[in-house]
Amino acid sequence: MIAFVSGQVAALAPDTAVVEVGGVGMAVQCTPNTLSALRVGRPAKLHTSLVVREDSLTLYGFADDDERQVFELLQTASGVGPRLAQAMLAVHTPDALRRAVSTGDEKALVAVPGIGKKGAQKLLLELRDRLGEPLGAPAVGAPVSQGWRDQLHAALIGLGYATREADEAVAAVAPQAEAAGGTPQVGQLLKAALQTLNRAR
Repeated sequence: MIAFVSGQVAALAPDTAVVEVGGVGMAVQCTPNTLSALRVGRPAKLHTSLVVREDSLTLYGFADDDERQVFELLQTASGVGPRLAQAMLAVHTPDALRRAVSTGDEKALVAVPGIGKKGAQKLLLELRDRLGEPLGAPAVGAPVSQGWRDQLHAALIGLGYATREADEAVAAVAPQAEAAGGTPQVGQLLKAALQTLNRAR
């Protein structure tokens, strides 16, 4: 198993980072939050999980080992594959997921695209004894739903856009985020923001 990749960031895309390792470009699937901390041309270390399928080998990358472990634990629940596990980590931090599961917070799971009410109830039952207790204290201050602006802005800056461009793109997708209610899905907002930026160019 490939436990981590370390090297210079060669390229960034909305859901992928290419890290040069020994002259080979390793494509790593990442959440917007992880991508926002990476910069092209700068060294990076991503903790990874290799998902093997009959027709593909996909490497998923994470900012730290805790996130990687939660990604793998989520997939022990029936019906949760790597893409859904990554979507859950795109919306919630590992601790927020632990808190949601330990408190039976159905709404937090329904905020993830691809999870309905029945699916959330099933996941809460299956994951209760697997994820463990939250490691940190609950965040104080702004609700999670307000954090999408900062996450989206940081992701756009990480992809090489100027601060002014990132500001305009965040403003452009704000109505979509507010219409979603609850906790907006940052990955979807990032795609919408990139579309507005491409049209502007």
